[in-house]
Amino acid sequence: MQKTPILLIDDQKENVLTLESLLANPDLHIVRAESGDEALSRILEYPFALILIDVQMPGMEKYEIAEQLRSRSQSSSVPLLFITAARLDREHMFKGYELGVVDYIFKPLEPQILTRKVTLFLELHRQRQQLSEKTRELDAKILELEVLYKEFEERNAELERLSSLDGLTGLFNRRYFDDNLVKEWKQAVRNNTELSLLIVDIDYFKNYNDYYGHLAGDDCLRKVAQSLYEALMRPSDIIARYGGEEFTAILPNTGSGGAARVARRMMESVAQLAIEHQASPVADTVTVSIGAASSFSDGKLSATSLLGRADKALYEAKKNGRNCFRMTAAKA
Repeated sequence: MQKTPILLIDDQKENVLTLESLLANPDLHIVRAESGDEALSRILEYPFALILIDVQMPGMEKYEIAEQLRSRSQSSSVPLLFITAARLDREHMFKGYELGVVDYIFKPLEPQILTRKVTLFLELHRQRQQLSEKTRELDAKILELEVLYKEFEERNAELERLSSLDGLTGLFNRRYFDDNLVKEWKQAVRNNTELSLLIVDIDYFKNYNDYYGHLAGDDCLRKVAQSLYEALMRPSDIIARYGGEEFTAILPNTGSGGAARVARRMMESVAQLAIEHQASPVADTVTVSIGAASSFSDGKLSATSLLGRADKALYEAKKNGRNCFRMTAAKA
């Protein structure tokens, strides 16, 4: 166990020896200083629990010693005890208290009074140390909790992100699309702006699966999904897998003209993949049909109505031979 250091500031060796004998304790490490200057150097060497000062010392006046010790960061919070041979008047005692002296011990020394007072301040020192250690432990725990909370938030955000993605294609899933269609619709109503929606269907995909197998079908879905994503024109555009071989795209601040351009880009992008489709009646490569709807709403329509119009347009595209797109425009 580490000994607790205390500082005795006295220029009379016999006084120091007397104090050392009275304070003899295997748990204490008593350090001597014969002058104020020496005391100021000692505080740089030890984390003292208590400082006892003989006020009759020459050289540096007793109050100046206390003031100097209080001004140093190493000893600013260390209790100071004055040892004096005479009873001080109230003025001098209060001056000492103002400078940080916590108590006075009068000569001739009463061993019990001395040891009881010193023991009291040493116990306070131990309690401060324990409190400081507990505070450090608490700070470490708080820091650990902050790190864990940050990791939790990051993992939660990642789980949230993964929960919004389609596992096969990596696009957003149906739930994400449904939530964001409502959000974008409300935003369009608030800002009085246009909103367009595309529904994309891979032509005769069931035939493709039957002819090439489901593994090839999954690979086809991934490639088409990527090409549709790359055909989008702005970061704010959203594309999702709606289900099976259908995909949907939300185009904020986009009218019918912009929606038509995106639809053409999608068809061209899929065509450039040149995925063989011998089971398709419309082409020897994979193609898509697209239904598009655009709405400039004042709040009288709904997101559901826009989706219904896009679905109706897709039906018209399929009815007209597939491998094409059809547009319906709605105005409130």
